[in-house]
Amino acid sequence: MLHKCENWTSQLGAVLAVTGSAVGLGNFLRFPGQAALYGGGSYMIAYLIAFVIIGVPLAWVEWSIGRYGGLHGYNSPPGILRKFIKSDAGAYFGSLGVLMPMIIFMYYMIIEAWCLQYAFEFLWHHVKDGGVEAYKNHFENITGQNQPNGYLFKNGIFNTTLICLIICFIVNFYLLYHGITKGIEKFCNWALPLLFICSIIIVVRVLTLPVQANGQGVLDGLGFIWNPAQVAVYSPADGKLIVPGKTFIEGLSNSQTWLAAAGHVFFAMSIGMGLVITYASYTRRSDDIVLSCGASCAANGFCESVIAALMIVPAAYMFLGPEFLNPDTLKSSFTIGFYTLPHVFDLMPLGRFFGFLFFGLLFLAAVTSSISMVQPSIALLEEGIRVGRIGSITIVAAICAIGSLFVFYFSNDAKALDTFDFIIANLLVFFLALFQAIAFGWLFGIDKGVAELERGSRIKIPFIIKFTIKYITPAYLLVICIAWCVQSLPEYSLKIAQDPIRRLSVLVIMSVFIFILIITVIAIKRWRKEEMIQAEISKKDGI
Repeated sequence: MLHKCENWTSQLGAVLAVTGSAVGLGNFLRFPGQAALYGGGSYMIAYLIAFVIIGVPLAWVEWSIGRYGGLHGYNSPPGILRKFIKSDAGAYFGSLGVLMPMIIFMYYMIIEAWCLQYAFEFLWHHVKDGGVEAYKNHFENITGQNQPNGYLFKNGIFNTTLICLIICFIVNFYLLYHGITKGIEKFCNWALPLLFICSIIIVVRVLTLPVQANGQGVLDGLGFIWNPAQVAVYSPADGKLIVPGKTFIEGLSNSQTWLAAAGHVFFAMSIGMGLVITYASYTRRSDDIVLSCGASCAANGFCESVIAALMIVPAAYMFLGPEFLNPDTLKSSFTIGFYTLPHVFDLMPLGRFFGFLFFGLLFLAAVTSSISMVQPSIALLEEGIRVGRIGSITIVAAICAIGSLFVFYFSNDAKALDTFDFIIANLLVFFLALFQAIAFGWLFGIDKGVAELERGSRIKIPFIIKFTIKYITPAYLLVICIAWCVQSLPEYSLKIAQDPIRRLSVLVIMSVFIFILIITVIAIKRWRKEEMIQAEISKKDGI
């Protein structure tokens, strides 16, 4: 008999769970940071195009593939994709859908712990007032990025960041222990609405801020985030050009902007990682997944292009000035959250309260995402080698704890974290996404795939979506992947070759992947045997 799976108790529960897996640090931290790094309005246009061409079509593909696998008794990416294309090759590609979220979980827990620590510090007034440089030093000190490797373990268990990391692990695996309906769905049912309420409060506070002494107001910040044409910025002290201006065409001609936007769509919507197909496998045959997917995509897009865009970038623009929002100052997409926003809250009325609210919001968003990241691996152990729920969670928790402690130990310059993120979120995700698009549009058949998608639906998807899924989405993914490999892969490969910590990080990823492949091979043998037994039973019944 095939593995008996759970189901979401309601269609709303499925929507909230999938939305929760997508709405996380990528929406509230990475997105505004990338928008600031890549020119505001230019990035917004590139992101919206990628959202329409890649995000929504692939989300529909994954919901359809996931439910198809779930109806046949499979909840893990290897089992789902193997059944969908009726080939063991699907299981091997599906193993990437187990590897990627598990590795992401390892370093995502670290960032989640940072958010929790910042929320506590604002609540207890432990964050000292200071400029951006002071907050930069504070962040790098508590995360160990400006310290030798192993620095965060010098005080043992009494290190605050380590305590927050342990709390994050306990919260996540407590929810996972209670399963799909009593753990994940129940948490998302109250966490997502609370998340939206908190974020709306901060947005209202930002939009009602007065014009600052530097002459910058909310409208100036909104102009930066929505206008692809940017004016030149000069130093008020000596008139020196700080940020060159750019026209509408110049803003959209930067290939890095398009590459960054496409990569972020995967990260923010949790597509191409095995998360959505796993969650969708718990839907029922009669559920309207066209509408559910549309609602999830709309909520995710609203969180990014509206809430995050209004909540963070305009405030940073007003208080810190346009000269601060450039790659030379921000360095990375996380900078705007942990370096600049504490200073922004210093300058806001009731800043301590809004600082606690913001980082508490980030922690909630992180948990709704992180609990989805290990469900694919738990599902593979449960249905592939018949390990019980407790056993599966124990095995996965042990592997993830070792990985997280590895990232936590090698904290200097965040090399381990950066390598994990590069290999998974910027490289492997393209391969699985491209395979799924080809599997749906060509191997399974676009007409058959759309019919499966529309089963139980109150609406029909537009005909153009068929054309987009079969031709445009794979072509766009292929072009983006090739361009990214040409522009970024050689440079980063050299960094890995020259740095022992980065090489060790790659070895960790390969070790986890080998473990997953071994489980997948065992699972394939079991599934073949079960299918043969089922075929014999069907043959006897037919006779």
